[in-house]
Amino acid sequence: MTEWSVVTVIVVGAAILDGVRLLAARRSAPSALAGGWELPGGKVEPDEDDRAALVRECREELGVEVELGERVGDDWPMAGGAALRVWTATIVSGQPRPLEEHSQLRWLEPDEWFDVAWLAADLPVVRALRDQQGHPAA
Repeated sequence: MTEWSVVTVIVVGAAILDGVRLLAARRSAPSALAGGWELPGGKVEPDEDDRAALVRECREELGVEVELGERVGDDWPMAGGAALRVWTATIVSGQPRPLEEHSQLRWLEPDEWFDVAWLAADLPVVRALRDQQGHPAA
């Protein structure tokens, strides 16, 4: 755990990979985040396991079933005392569609990973994922 204030909310994110391509989701809401790109995911409900929450969020937001892989880093600090926890994931069934809170999805090749305007909380995670996957710096 990092040395910052007490975590009040856990947010989970999926770094969904299709080979070397990374799925990015463009936010449509809330207005403060609209237009920014993020890794799909959402808040963990009370008494819900982090990994189960992430599988549920991918089903609700994208209409896909995912299999989770390894964790990307530790807890990533977010505004308001929240913490972001991210896992790599692969789609095991379904085709991703922007169902909730997203206006667009985009598969990014490794040399395109930084071509979108990542939200502040997601950018360091994408950098860490790039290093974890062994892709050269952009």
